[in-house]
Amino acid sequence: MIDPSISTFLITLLNIGILFAVLRAVLFKPVTRFMEDRTRKVQDTIAEAEKTKAEAKACLRDYEERLKKAEETGAAIIKAAEAQAQKQAAQIVAEGKAAAAHALEHGRKQLEAEQQAALACFRAEAVALVLSAARALLQRELKGEDSRHFAGLLLQELGKDTHV
Repeated sequence: MIDPSISTFLITLLNIGILFAVLRAVLFKPVTRFMEDRTRKVQDTIAEAEKTKAEAKACLRDYEERLKKAEETGAAIIKAAEAQAQKQAAQIVAEGKAAAAHALEHGRKQLEAEQQAALACFRAEAVALVLSAARALLQRELKGEDSRHFAGLLLQELGKDTHV
């Protein structure tokens, strides 16, 4: 017969083989399948994250391009507005200068008219004064010295009138 230690060994070996087959069928295959599914899910998640990351980078580049275009457009608008403002400022200054020149010319004409009116008034008063003096002289008898004196005064008045 077989030695009990050998029979125990063979039975133990058979039990281990049966246990291995049962555990493999019941435990290892589901665990292996679970691990493979888990690995696949992790890989899918990583792939999806990389895809999302690539999409996010593309969106970021798109937004950066849009922002750059918006900044360029804003700068162009500001530059155009500044040019328009300078043009309007130059136009306003030119209009102001023209208005000032017109007002100055109008003032000169008005001053000239007032000078002419004052000169005419002065002449009229001078003529009235001369006529009054002449009438007074004619009514009174003049001596030679008085005639010279009044003639000198008359000449002085006429000389002042022509210098004014």
